[in-house]
Amino acid sequence: MATRQSIDECIQKCEDAIREGQKQYQAGLGQEHYGDSEYTQAMQKIEESVNDLAQLSQSANAQQREQLHRMRLQVQHLQNEMILLEHDPSTVGGTLH
Repeated sequence: MATRQSIDECIQKCEDAIREGQKQYQAGLGQEHYGDSEYTQAMQKIEESVNDLAQLSQSANAQQREQLHRMRLQVQHLQNEMILLEHDPSTVGGTLH
């Protein structure tokens, strides 16, 4: 069974990834975004969060699985939004497909 501490740490890591992802997504929509590496790093953190949530949910009880599932939905929603944002460092800003 997953410990409360491991669940809390995973949730915190996911929230951090969401904050960074949202920051990079907003920058990608605006004209101030020129750094492709930050966007890519944010995407990698989000992907790691999705994987961590899936792995941890295997050893979680029902209540913990529900909490992890809700977090996974939030992380995956942002992941999808970032994927749909056409991010081309040669253009200023991004466009949605």
